[in-house]
Amino acid sequence: MRAFAHPDQTRHSPHFFLQRGSVRRNFEIPQRAEALLAALRGSGTAVETPPLVEPAALLDIHDAGYVAFLAEAAKAWAALPEKGPEVVANMHPSPEMLAQGARLTSSILARTGWYTADTACPIGPGSWESILSAASCALAAAGSVSAGGGLAYALSRPPGHHAYAARAGGHCYVNNSALAAERLRRGGAARVAIIDIDAHHGNGTQGIFWERDDVLTVSLHGDPAGYYPWYVGYDEERGGGRGLGHNHNLPLPRGSGDEAWLAALSHAIERSQAFRPDALVIPLGFDASEQEPLSFLKVTRDGFARAGALLAGLGLPTVLAQEGGYNVDLIGSLLLSFLDGWHGR
Repeated sequence: MRAFAHPDQTRHSPHFFLQRGSVRRNFEIPQRAEALLAALRGSGTAVETPPLVEPAALLDIHDAGYVAFLAEAAKAWAALPEKGPEVVANMHPSPEMLAQGARLTSSILARTGWYTADTACPIGPGSWESILSAASCALAAAGSVSAGGGLAYALSRPPGHHAYAARAGGHCYVNNSALAAERLRRGGAARVAIIDIDAHHGNGTQGIFWERDDVLTVSLHGDPAGYYPWYVGYDEERGGGRGLGHNHNLPLPRGSGDEAWLAALSHAIERSQAFRPDALVIPLGFDASEQEPLSFLKVTRDGFARAGALLAGLGLPTVLAQEGGYNVDLIGSLLLSFLDGWHGR
């Protein structure tokens, strides 16, 4: 397995996090990347630093105006009078506004509301550098797999599966998993399956590939009736246009443990096998852990090891793209458990 990480991934250090009306500490902290990197190195895994890609590489998936916003937001915000320390939206255009021809202006306040889905994506000094380095890791991993590597891991932080083509959300700015899938497609894989095992629905990934029939998106996650992202992630969402039937959601009740979670994963694998993909992307979140600070599911360390073994059984060239998991003391060991399961150890 080749593994990729970049030192710039610790430059994003968000503080603002709004939860049930209270501003609390943000769980998406630089120590997440540090813990994962330490675990990899401690296991003897060689970790490579990929070259930073040009921002234009993000346009394979993302809107040009959105990428420009991410790159420019911190500097534009700093020029505002009486500003807070981070870029956070005052408001977002409502469906009524959009239906009546809402316009995007050059104001950084307007752009922030336009290009963010929620308040969980503050942008500060160093955020853009981390965003770009996370994408660089995902693209390097996909490039390795396309060149004949069987398995590659991208320590992509900040995570990405909630990011749409032109909208950040849920700690995610650039959709690293979607970038990896598109790079695999362009590298020769006619069909790519994405099996998302993060505790939250991969709504951004679903949105990006909604009308595509060359990428299968499957997500197992906590039931959005009681968990982020609240509005999508239900089992009746199957894609649209040419993509109809190429999106599958497997929502799970609160408190679901290993057996229910692994049964859903087995269904996801069956759907992937029916699709007959040439390559696989796994948005690899560990926030389904029973010891997660914002716990909804109750997956054990052994559950993650068993998941690794099940997914390895597909026998596909695979990119592992790091997603959530916010227990800094545990996340590294969960990664190693998953990898032990994958390698049959």
